[in-house]
Amino acid sequence: MAGTVQSDVLIIGGGLAGLVTALECLRAGQRVTLVDRDTPERLGGLALWAFGGMALVDTPLQRRMKLKDSPEIALRDWIRFGELGEQDVLPRQWARYYVEHSRAEVYDWLIACGLKFMPAVNWVERGLLGNGNSLPRYHIVWGTSRHMTLRMIELAREAGSGGRLTLLSRHRVTALESESGAVSGALAIDEADGAEVRLAAPVVVLAMGGINGSHEETRANWPQHRPLPATMLNGAHPFADGRLHHLVAGLGGRITHAGEMWNYAAGFPHPFPHFEGHGLSTIPCKSALWLNHRGERIGPEPLVTGFDTHELCQRVAAQEKPWTWHLLNWRIAAKEFAISGAEHNQRVRDRQFPMFLKETLLGNHRLVKQMAAESPHFLVDDTLAGLAAKMNALAGTDDVRAEVLQATADAFDANFSGGQRTVNDDQIRRIEHARHWGPDKLRTCKPAPLQQPGAGPFIAIQMQLITRKSLGGLQTDLHSRVLDARGQPLPGLYCVGEAAGFGGGGASGKRSLEGTFLPGCILTARAAARSIAGGG
Repeated sequence: MAGTVQSDVLIIGGGLAGLVTALECLRAGQRVTLVDRDTPERLGGLALWAFGGMALVDTPLQRRMKLKDSPEIALRDWIRFGELGEQDVLPRQWARYYVEHSRAEVYDWLIACGLKFMPAVNWVERGLLGNGNSLPRYHIVWGTSRHMTLRMIELAREAGSGGRLTLLSRHRVTALESESGAVSGALAIDEADGAEVRLAAPVVVLAMGGINGSHEETRANWPQHRPLPATMLNGAHPFADGRLHHLVAGLGGRITHAGEMWNYAAGFPHPFPHFEGHGLSTIPCKSALWLNHRGERIGPEPLVTGFDTHELCQRVAAQEKPWTWHLLNWRIAAKEFAISGAEHNQRVRDRQFPMFLKETLLGNHRLVKQMAAESPHFLVDDTLAGLAAKMNALAGTDDVRAEVLQATADAFDANFSGGQRTVNDDQIRRIEHARHWGPDKLRTCKPAPLQQPGAGPFIAIQMQLITRKSLGGLQTDLHSRVLDARGQPLPGLYCVGEAAGFGGGGASGKRSLEGTFLPGCILTARAAARSIAGGG
């Protein structure tokens, strides 16, 4: 064994939840060891690459936009949309805690940390029947989650000056140690040289992320009553593989809601993957036609993003083949096409507001051209027949017949043959509804024929379901303490962020109101730090 590292608090995982826990423990005077599997430049985990959207309740920004939100309204939306039952005692407790404290403990706290939010609130996950967010709550961190994560790292280093913070990158925890019935640290392997290191601490905080980074775990936990596609892309972190979850379960901890996941229906392979199976998740264009593998519009109810991601995933997973197509034109793509995350949102990430405003108003032609050049799954052609040929060449099939693709486009365009008076299409109705909200109107085209002169060329994007977040995890109480089967805390052991299902082992239930994950990391982390500082 190479040696022992001693501290007051050991945190396993250097994502946002681990970083915030470290920061708050250091500010409370604790000596902290933060151990992370990834390389030093990747400290921050998925939060380093995320977009930075947050569902926050009754904020000054909402009030400036004349939105009358409250914890009561948000909790009603949360429980209804997530389908949380009376038996979900701890998840419901965490849901209530979230809506009651997101303003003070996330919004105000981040501003006090020197961060800002973009000056608009977006409206996502409205629910197919208006059963989701009853009003806009989606706040975006200016600089994306990357800027926020780097700021957390900076603050933690400042708070840990004088040797109170020990940061160990490329260390993989292999076991938890206990003494007299309480957790006393962990064993880790230094992956640089293979040496074993003992990490001694009377308090251990688990912040290792979820289980969806392992498709073996994803498939093993997939609910049997839900369709499972033959192939999926990976939008989670490959180190979030569930191994530590099972290790803790062996010590008496409880994993709950493991089959609940927040996946996305429209991913495509990263042109320059960071790991095997790495996918990018698009924010699907509302105005694109969502087609099956034959080029037929999926129906009878068309697929439209922004209302119920959970339902979109199930309908895509139920398709005959594990890919779908988005059919659109350049006009739609320039206005609506976006990719989730910091990497492809440079104007927000690098805080270039004039350029962001320009691209929002005039179209993000830069990103469309980039994907057309970089991704073989992003196809462009001047004719629908030419596009059909390219779709078949990519899929390695002859499933898409040119006359079928033409008929699909013609049937949609027929809605406009009599002007707006005779439009009778649910996708168009949903688009018109979305455009009533100003920020959505800026990013959503006015409905028009797909074959409108001057709107081309045509674009087809091959999409697959992509894994993202685990909604379940280790069961915790409101102090983020890991609980056993009797509901009793395991002495010295805490769990935060996605590893805890963002609180209680599954705070979101079956559906997230979207943007609940980053705040969930912060809320669970700060709760753990308070309990640790108070000797809880």
